[in-house]
Amino acid sequence: MPLYDCMMLLKPHVSKESIIQLISHVGKHVYRRNGVVTDLKSYRTVQLGYGIKKLDGRYYQGKLMQMTMMTPPSFNSELQYLNKEDRLLRWILVKHRDFKTGGELFNEDDGERDLQMLRSNIFDDDSEEDEDDDVEEEDEEN
Repeated sequence: MPLYDCMMLLKPHVSKESIIQLISHVGKHVYRRNGVVTDLKSYRTVQLGYGIKKLDGRYYQGKLMQMTMMTPPSFNSELQYLNKEDRLLRWILVKHRDFKTGGELFNEDDGERDLQMLRSNIFDDDSEEDEDDDVEEEDEEN
């Protein structure tokens, strides 16, 4: 199953209980489709670059939430009920493109080569810093 981020921008006056109710509703929908919610982040109230006009007014702030989940690809069409949700200003579902799982994460050759490159970069950076420190110490002595 692919990994998705569901970004939800809620109206600024929505209560915490109402947000929890909306998030749990989406989470239950994910679980019914044999998906898994992997992460949930709140970015609190954010200033918007432009006003979003709704039936009850124009909003220049919103509460931003991010829900990361693994769901079947058909899940996007099932979230269309969020379009009618009064508490939301905007929502979007974004698919992670470069997500690899389990055995796909490292091939034996790639993993060793990447590890060697990482080690060489770490040791190369340290040796340059040590040389810079030695030069600075000599300058201070003179």
